[in-house]
Amino acid sequence: MAYDYDIVVIGGGPAGYAAAIRAAQLKKRVLCVERDKLGGICLNWGCIPTKALLTNAHLVDLIKNHGKTFGYSGEATWDFSQMIARSRGVASKLNKGIEGLFRKYKVASKLGTAKVIAPNTVQVGDEKITAESIVVSTGVRPRPLPGAEFDGKTILSYKEAMSLPKQPKSMLIIGAGPIGLEFGYFYNAIGTQVTVVELLDRILPGEDEEVSQGLRESLTKRGLTIHTSSKTGKVEKTANGVKVEVETPKGKQVIEAETMLVSIGVLGNVENLFADSLKVELFKNHIKVDPKNGYQTNVKGIYAVGDIIGPPWLAHVAHHEAICCIERLCGHADHTVDYTNVPGCTYTDPGVASVGLTEKAAREAGHEVRVGRFPFFASGRAVASDETEGFVKLIFDAKYGELLGAHLLGSQATELIAELVMAKKLEATEEEIIQAMHPHPTYSEAVMEAAAQGLGASVHI
Repeated sequence: MAYDYDIVVIGGGPAGYAAAIRAAQLKKRVLCVERDKLGGICLNWGCIPTKALLTNAHLVDLIKNHGKTFGYSGEATWDFSQMIARSRGVASKLNKGIEGLFRKYKVASKLGTAKVIAPNTVQVGDEKITAESIVVSTGVRPRPLPGAEFDGKTILSYKEAMSLPKQPKSMLIIGAGPIGLEFGYFYNAIGTQVTVVELLDRILPGEDEEVSQGLRESLTKRGLTIHTSSKTGKVEKTANGVKVEVETPKGKQVIEAETMLVSIGVLGNVENLFADSLKVELFKNHIKVDPKNGYQTNVKGIYAVGDIIGPPWLAHVAHHEAICCIERLCGHADHTVDYTNVPGCTYTDPGVASVGLTEKAAREAGHEVRVGRFPFFASGRAVASDETEGFVKLIFDAKYGELLGAHLLGSQATELIAELVMAKKLEATEEEIIQAMHPHPTYSEAVMEAAAQGLGASVHI
């Protein structure tokens, strides 16, 4: 049978556009269908524009809390609308970059909502398009808080939180994962009164306990109010914003705020995606796939990658799943994704980054553990920049010296983690990390020193 395309990709986010471009590089005829803007949520409303806002927050924080240290004695003023406009401009620029890459690699694209109506047929509006293979990468959307649906004005998702027409005086954030804390850091830095409520017993509950505690102490010192082991109850809209009942370990509290940001998880975009006759297997609003079979669903010729197939909901994971899927689909390589070596990042300041096992998980897995730590207050580069909060914590197997996990808290944590992902990928030992010459003075020396400290060989602490 002659198909219109070799591959149709549904969704143009980090998984979708990567899949489309890689397929075109492998000489496939590709169509990418996107219902909004190329780049998806990550580029347009998530990863990229939030980092633009966080750069603003870091600049404000630097001048406000470190200005005198560097000899600055003026009074800084800030334009909230310009911060938002710059963030949107960054997203727009990169969106056009994806369009340019599609032209470069001859990827066809179509704006619209796609539905898979048969194993080799996609309907976009009134048009039916055929393809030998279909790759679904429709992503996820924010999960609402029951009884407090998003209204875009008072009860917000991340999308509205990064494009408000004016800065709120106060904000209540439900959920202390990366998204909630990044927005909490941003708004607190520019003067909004921020309160964070988390159901579990600590912020960033997936991170190493020392890192979670260290970040909480830092954010609290900066002025955020954080309630953990706390449950959100009745939410009432008022003339001035919201009034929320919260059960805390110290008893019930009523918290009032101008806005409320809900960041408690995501839902997969699977509604009206497949014809009922296809019987594509789903689980918890996500698509079930077989990674060992190139991310194919239970229906031959239909694949799915990225956030739509479930956690970890990370753009870099989505990218690698897409490349793996396409290369396997094209018979180009036996590419697999190593889910034991996925870095996680939280872009607060200090930032958080990790890969591999926490100390607790390593011990529970039966490893005899050796831990190496190095604080940034002992780093010459960090002292020179007045960014001495945090530490590098490395988890090694004491018997073999294998790197099991890395956990960083510090201003450059999200940049430094890549070295440790590579080290773990290459099965580096602590001695190999120590002997790899790190330039001086750099933040990266803290990685070398942490490995050395575990063996009692760190020179600088």
